[in-house]
Amino acid sequence: MGALKDLGGGEGEVKSMRTAPGQLRRGIGRAMLARIVETARARGYRRLNLETGTSPSFAAANALYEQAGFVDGPVFGGYPPSPHNRFMTLSL
Repeated sequence: MGALKDLGGGEGEVKSMRTAPGQLRRGIGRAMLARIVETARARGYRRLNLETGTSPSFAAANALYEQAGFVDGPVFGGYPPSPHNRFMTLSL
């Protein structure tokens, strides 16, 4: 499952991405993210943002986002910054 939220002003947010436990490490997350990015571009967004975790359990997700071109970015969307979350952005 993956979700894309319109933030207004030409920006979107990768709101959620989940893969069924039995389907991990099969490229499904990569395909979902590619589809979300494609949809964001089709909607005319200039930037795509996401908020993720920093604990070791998020290492695979963070690696996926980095491989897709996301970089650390500013806090957005009313999320409170903490040592437990990471904000990333992708220029489209």
